[in-house]
Amino acid sequence: MTEGASSVPAGTRASPRLAILLAMAMFVLVVDTSLMNVSISAVVRDLDATVSGVQSAIALEALVSAAFILIGSKTGDLIGRKRAYILGLLGYAAGALAMALAQSLTAIIVFWALVGGLGASLLLPAMQSLIHGNFEGKAQVKAYALVGAAAALAAAVGPLLGGFITTYLSWRVAFLLEVVVIAIVLAGQGLIHDAPYTGPRQVDVVGAILSVVGMGGIVSGILVWQEGGEFVGLIIGIGVVGLAAFAYWLVRRKRRGEPTLLDPDLFSSHVFRFGISDQMLQQIALGGTMIALPIYLQMVLEYDAMHAGLSLAPLSLSMFGMAILAEKKLGTRRPSSLIRWGFALLTLGLAVLVPIVPRADSGWALFVPLVTAGLGLGLLVSQLNNYTLGPISPERVSEAAGVNSAAGSFGLSFGLAFAGAIMLATLSFTFTNQAQSSTVLPPAQQEQVAQALERDAEVMTNTELEELLAKQPEQIREEIIRINTNSRPIALQVALGIPILAGLAGLANTFRMRRQEDRTSSGVIPADD
Repeated sequence: MTEGASSVPAGTRASPRLAILLAMAMFVLVVDTSLMNVSISAVVRDLDATVSGVQSAIALEALVSAAFILIGSKTGDLIGRKRAYILGLLGYAAGALAMALAQSLTAIIVFWALVGGLGASLLLPAMQSLIHGNFEGKAQVKAYALVGAAAALAAAVGPLLGGFITTYLSWRVAFLLEVVVIAIVLAGQGLIHDAPYTGPRQVDVVGAILSVVGMGGIVSGILVWQEGGEFVGLIIGIGVVGLAAFAYWLVRRKRRGEPTLLDPDLFSSHVFRFGISDQMLQQIALGGTMIALPIYLQMVLEYDAMHAGLSLAPLSLSMFGMAILAEKKLGTRRPSSLIRWGFALLTLGLAVLVPIVPRADSGWALFVPLVTAGLGLGLLVSQLNNYTLGPISPERVSEAAGVNSAAGSFGLSFGLAFAGAIMLATLSFTFTNQAQSSTVLPPAQQEQVAQALERDAEVMTNTELEELLAKQPEQIREEIIRINTNSRPIALQVALGIPILAGLAGLANTFRMRRQEDRTSSGVIPADD
């Protein structure tokens, strides 16, 4: 695959304004989910929705992006990368505007999750190709660095920005500001010169369908389980079969010399396989952490969005700081060693949270473990993309970047959905178990209380629960509050097991990465290795 960079007038490639606009687009892309995470309780309250419903919308947006990103990359090849970039921005703008005006969860699911997710699937691979086609040499390196820094900055300030606007203005204002930023980016689209695609233009329809069925089926099954639906195993099974069929289809088409949605030879590189695996595991850990902690802070510690954002700031700010420091100070170290340290610190920080959670009476108790986990994430952010895409030849880097983005988006959606589902399922089990074993609640009320807590406690703080139980006898009221108080830390501890396991798996994978580096003198492996 060639990007046709030589057809772009040289004088336009090093435009600082263009690099800034691309960085602004990436900032909006990353900050969007952060805004949603810290605004969960406000959105639930204003729209009379449920935590699981809003959580499902967050996971669905990441899922749609992951499921369609390979198709989005091919679409950009066919209609033009610049056009795909603009359509992606418009899709995101439609989702943000829907959030600003939404009166129901349905509007969020349709426009923010579905339309916005499709926009992201077009935007990410198109942006990669446009940077290649509009910048050269050092200017290209700086453009990538600026866009990467914008992503890290969005992750760092997203919880703070979202918390401040949600608390003192409205969560709707935050999404309206996204629309304004996208409008500014679109106003500068004249600076962009398209990066034409000269490869095969045939469409692999079957491959596209199988990619969506595979990645979509697995996370959809988890979302159905989270909502208490049926046929969960069947849906997940369809996803697994879809992914296996997708891999078989790609190999078969390649052997016949027919066009494929993506070239399966990309996976012949050990480095590429290890890299996308750890990219996915990192995002599972991040997604699981960023869905469980905001719910805990807002529903258990009864923080508003501003204080929840401040409590999460040690994680995001330490991640941003370490990403910048690693790029400047640790560039001579082995990437696999830095990635190993990243997963080790991430896993350690999350593991330390587990015994702290039941004893925490404020967000300050989470400070040290969140900083530790953030330092680990910062090392991963600074190294994984370079490690993964390094062995890929220039004409195939755009396609490889699409696979890399798909792995990350899939991991994020899986982490969001699975950790959230585990958390709510644990709440349900714990509510029922403690109510039925209570010596205070009369037998006739135990089942009623268990059902009520299972239905309502996920969206109710203890303060709200006390108001609801105001007419109940004091002894009954105190017992229900006790059950509610004891169940939530247990649910968070179990949910944290998902990102911890992902961190451990990523750490184990780094030992294979190190052995692979030791086999090569240069540390760079050809794409056909």
